[in-house]
Amino acid sequence: MSADRRPLISGNWKMNHNHLEAIQLVQKLAYAIDRDDYAAVDVSVHPPFTDLRSVQTVLQADQVPIFLGAQTTQEAERGAFTGEVSASMLAKLDVSYVIVGHSERRELFAESDADVNAKARAVLGAGMTPIVCVGETLDERAGGRAEARVTQQLTGSLSGLKADAIADLVIAYEPVWAIGTGETAMPADAQQMCSHIRSCIGATFGAEAAAAVRIQYGGSVKPGNTPELMAQPDIDGALVGGASLDADDFARIVKYRLYQV
Repeated sequence: MSADRRPLISGNWKMNHNHLEAIQLVQKLAYAIDRDDYAAVDVSVHPPFTDLRSVQTVLQADQVPIFLGAQTTQEAERGAFTGEVSASMLAKLDVSYVIVGHSERRELFAESDADVNAKARAVLGAGMTPIVCVGETLDERAGGRAEARVTQQLTGSLSGLKADAIADLVIAYEPVWAIGTGETAMPADAQQMCSHIRSCIGATFGAEAAAAVRIQYGGSVKPGNTPELMAQPDIDGALVGGASLDADDFARIVKYRLYQV
C-alpha cells in the first residue's frame, strides 16, 4: 500500500440486520474502534436501505467518524421504479460511499457493465464516491481469462468518466470464487490483479489517476489475513463481507497495523 493513498476499510452488511440490530452493531463498533485508528484509516459501513436512517442518526449523534455507505443505487433520478432508491435520496442521508457492480448484483440481478457505469455516474453526480467492483469467476481464472475479464469490466464500468473522477473513486477487486466461500486469493495473487487494475487505469486515464485511485481487495477478508493483504503495494483497503457483521472482527480488521510484522 502506498503511503500516499489513505486506506479504506468498508463493511458490506448485505441483507443482514434490521434497524435495531444495525444500531447495536454501530454502537459496538464505536467502542471497539479507537479514535486514534481513524487517523490512519477511513472506515465505512454499508447497511441495508432500511437501516440507513437509523445508522446515520447514531453516527451523527455520537460523532462516530465512520462513513455511511450504501450497497447499490438506481441510476435514474426519479420515476416509476418501484422498490428502487436513487443516488440523490442516499445523498440526503449523508451517504458517502456507494457500492456499484458487486458480483452478487452482477450475477443475481444481471447487472451489466453498462448498468454499473450508469450507477457510478449517478453516484458521482450526487456528490458521493462509488466503490466499483470487478472480479473474475473460478472458471475464468482457471481458463487463464482472469485479467481479460477484469479489463473488460473496468473498460465498461468506467467508460466515459474523466481522469479526475477516476482518481477520486474506489475500485474493489473481488474474485467471485472467494466471496463467502472461506477461500481467499493469496496475497501475491491479489497484488498481481490489483497491480493489473492500476496499470489499466494508467493506460486509459493517465499516470496521475492510476497513482491516486484506491483499490480494495474483497473476498473472505478476515482479521487473520488482512495484515498480509494490506502489506501489498497496490492494495489500499478491504471490502469486508461476513466479518463486518461482528464488531470485534471488523475492529481487528480496521486495526490491521497492530498485527503487521
